[in-house]
Amino acid sequence: MKRPTLTAFSIVIMVSACADSGANYTPILDGVPTAAFQADVTDCQALARNQRQFDQDTIGAAVLGAGAGAILGDLDEDGDALGGAVAGALAGGISSAVEASDRRQAIVIECLRGRGHRVVG
Repeated sequence: MKRPTLTAFSIVIMVSACADSGANYTPILDGVPTAAFQADVTDCQALARNQRQFDQDTIGAAVLGAGAGAILGDLDEDGDALGGAVAGALAGGISSAVEASDRRQAIVIECLRGRGHRVVG
């Protein structure tokens, strides 16, 4: 029983780590960067990285996906609840990690715009 829990937990941790990638985004500017641009990028990336509620959302989505996958896997003719749980955790976790990454990227963009940079994407 410990092996499925360890596998699911490992998947959740791996997916959560990927969710941070949007905070590393460096946007495209319309025009020449100002002298303060690099410092502002660093500050805005740190702001996006510190939004830990996105990580909690990702873990929650992976857990819900694992539960749904286990139920559906158990209903299957083969009765593979573990396989369903792993697939569900991956699907829920990856989907939420991509969404969290997009939200962190949006934070970086809006933060830079708020500091007066002409960010186009």
